[in-house]
Amino acid sequence: MKNFQSYNAEKYTESKYKEVEEGIYQTKDPYNISKEDIYVTSVTFEFDPEKYEEEEASPKDMPQIPIEAILDEFDLFVTDFYDGLNKDSEKTCYQEFGSLHIEGVRRLRGIIGKQAYVMPYNEEEDEDEEYSELVIE
Repeated sequence: MKNFQSYNAEKYTESKYKEVEEGIYQTKDPYNISKEDIYVTSVTFEFDPEKYEEEEASPKDMPQIPIEAILDEFDLFVTDFYDGLNKDSEKTCYQEFGSLHIEGVRRLRGIIGKQAYVMPYNEEEDEDEEYSELVIE
C-alpha cells in the first residue's frame, strides 16, 4: 500500500462529526457496539502490485491481509468502505478507520506520505507456518 493521503470526506461537515484534531473526528459508533463515541479518520492509498498479497488488488477488490495488518498495528476497525468511490476508482482506494482511542487514529495518520506493506516470514522452529509483519517506510 502506497501513496497514503488524508481524505476529507464530505460527510464530515455533518453535525454528527466533531473535528478534534486535523483529520480526526469524534462521532457515534456506526455499528452501535460501543456506547462511547469513537474517533475516525479517512485516508486514500493505492495497492502496490509488487508487494505481497497486493498483486491483484484494486479498489473494487481489496485484499484482507494488508488491511488487517493496518487494523492490528494501530488497534483500529473499518468504519466506512466508501463503496461508491471505490467502485468508480481505477487505482485510488478510499477507507475510513475508527477506534475507541484517539491514539490509534493519530498513529495511523502517521503513515500519510509513506508506504506500508506486509512481509511474510517463517519461524525457524515452525518452518511450515508462514507469518507476516507490517513494514512502514
